[in-house]
Amino acid sequence: MQSATTAAADRRTVPVWRATLSGLCANLVGVGLARFAYTPIIPVLIAAQWFVPSQAAYLGAANLAGYLAGALLARPLAARLAPAVVLRAMMLLTAASFFACAYPVSFAWFFGWRFAAGFGGGTLMVVAAPAIMPHVPASQRGMVSGAIFAGVGLGIAASGTLVALLLRQGLVETWYSLGALALLLTAAAWGGWPHGPVAPASGEAKVRGVRAGGTLRALYVEYGLSAVGLVPHMVFLVDFIARGRGLGIELGARYWVLFGVSAIAGPVLLGFAADRIGFRLMLRLAFAVDAAAIALALVDVPLALTASSIIVGASVSGVVPLALGRVRELVHDEALQRHAWSTCTVAFAVGQAAAAYGFSYVFAQTDGAYAALFAIGVGAFALALALDLAVAAVPAKPRNLA
Repeated sequence: MQSATTAAADRRTVPVWRATLSGLCANLVGVGLARFAYTPIIPVLIAAQWFVPSQAAYLGAANLAGYLAGALLARPLAARLAPAVVLRAMMLLTAASFFACAYPVSFAWFFGWRFAAGFGGGTLMVVAAPAIMPHVPASQRGMVSGAIFAGVGLGIAASGTLVALLLRQGLVETWYSLGALALLLTAAAWGGWPHGPVAPASGEAKVRGVRAGGTLRALYVEYGLSAVGLVPHMVFLVDFIARGRGLGIELGARYWVLFGVSAIAGPVLLGFAADRIGFRLMLRLAFAVDAAAIALALVDVPLALTASSIIVGASVSGVVPLALGRVRELVHDEALQRHAWSTCTVAFAVGQAAAAYGFSYVFAQTDGAYAALFAIGVGAFALALALDLAVAAVPAKPRNLA
């Protein structure tokens, strides 16, 4: 009798809006706050002599390394534990990292907790949306996935507004406030995760011979390339405006807030459009428009820089639901969708980390030539578009049904 009751409880569902809110909170905590809130904290860490500049940079890299590790280990974790258990644990881990960072015990201590925050973010990115999307009607999946990933944009916007205000109270107070906010968001998400057993990943070999397999592998590369293309704006936009254009840090911060606000609306708008024209076409349009928008940043006209900030800001978080929707178009088995989305997240993490280090090297070698960085970003999106078109042009091979 007890087992039957437990099984019934495992099959209960939650309203779509409630699950969507939980997904948004997870991405806000794991990526929006855990990664982007650190950006405005860096100069204060250095000024307060908690760490020297080189250490502060490595602490930023620790989060990216943890994100990659989380993306790699998320599927094994979700296979051993219920997705809801993993999601709650990772949100709590990320919240704990904020409180731990209020104490600069040592560089190793701080590095470990920044890594843990990244690990939580990578795991949440892999597990959260696939736990929700099977419970969403097909006609609403673009908009719902967009709302889920709007949490990333909320974090970017908060990094330019809320965190800046908190820093006036002090570093310790800022870390404690971020931890308290993360706990509140964890509580808000706690009861909103859909329940149900995880389908076994036994059908993987059955789809390897299908033509969609080649398109899916190309999607992994395209998604990684999109991460490369977004890095110039994500890392260098404020510095480019403040020093490269000579417009000052205050105006650079305003553009960063604009970038973040656009990142909130971008996933919802792009997901809504994809529900109507399809994710394949919407992803291609995004690649083309992003390439043009990155080039606009080099045009010495305020309107061009504004348009570039808005468009690329929308894509920073908006490309995520587009890639997830494309995965669901190509793969219909839920277990394989989780596997494919995990691989997508790993590809994005690798592209992002490699680009962050690579662009920093190029920047140093070219004595601060911002044009080279943005040109590489344009090339990355152009290559992603060319790859997608090329794969689509390859004739489909006959499918062996034997």
